[in-house]
Amino acid sequence: MAHDVHDYVRTKEEQEYIRRKRAQEMRHMLTSFAMMIFLTLIAFTAVAAGFSTYLIVPIILLLAGVQVVLQLYHFMHLSEKGTGTIAFFMFSGMFVAFIVILTFVTIIWW
Repeated sequence: MAHDVHDYVRTKEEQEYIRRKRAQEMRHMLTSFAMMIFLTLIAFTAVAAGFSTYLIVPIILLLAGVQVVLQLYHFMHLSEKGTGTIAFFMFSGMFVAFIVILTFVTIIWW
């Protein structure tokens, strides 16, 4: 029983490493969140400026795609170790869905 209790005791170096690692992760999340807010402001500014619809729609779709990737990577914890396979299949599925939608839109419109 004494051996089990000793397994949970961490040294000062381990505690400091964990603290620095968590602070770094929080810094990355806050940076990602700030970037997403900035991208949203760009989209709102483009619409408020009254640009052409043919310019605004691709810009908003591009900014939305970037935000989806940022949210998946940081807030869904795909940046952690051991999630490479999950991320691969998720992004592969998104790519295939994009190609299918693009194909159907191309067939219908042209």
